[in-house]
Amino acid sequence: MITKVYITHSEEDEPLARELAEALWRVGLESFVAIYRRARGISPGERVRFGIRHCDCVIALLTLDGVVSPRVNQEIGFAAGIDQLVIPLLEKEAELPVMIRHLKPITFSREGYSDALGEVILNMRDLTDLEWLKIKCPLCGEEMTQYLPPQELVERAVLAGTGLDTICTYCESALTLDPRTFKPIH
Repeated sequence: MITKVYITHSEEDEPLARELAEALWRVGLESFVAIYRRARGISPGERVRFGIRHCDCVIALLTLDGVVSPRVNQEIGFAAGIDQLVIPLLEKEAELPVMIRHLKPITFSREGYSDALGEVILNMRDLTDLEWLKIKCPLCGEEMTQYLPPQELVERAVLAGTGLDTICTYCESALTLDPRTFKPIH
């Protein structure tokens, strides 16, 4: 069962990594992208090793910057060395690093990043038992939990190009969620 995910990424890809972490948070998965900078008394190498050892899988965010990043490649090598599940999220123009070239990546373009995030979430649903959504209402700011919609309903909304409708349990406002990432649409 996957509950914690380590996201390896280059410094230049911090905004994409944060967007991925937020999408994972919305489906109840903890991510180690944010914890990376928190424990100041521990060396960066120890923080990385701790994060990778204590997660259930590693998502490698591999953009043109990420594939040439020594840190990203070291983190992938460490994860592979301890037999950690690695899910490559690969920008279309980039090539997989040698260590994980045998894996099937989830490819993305910058314009279609939300589609790739939806595919990551779909993979997580296949690998583990996701039941809850965490949604922060853009109108009242409250955080609520709701059941994750059935995958068939999500797929229908994606194919139709529509959102998923819900209601904030606090302010009772109608909300529409992006069916790929479950992010409220303004």
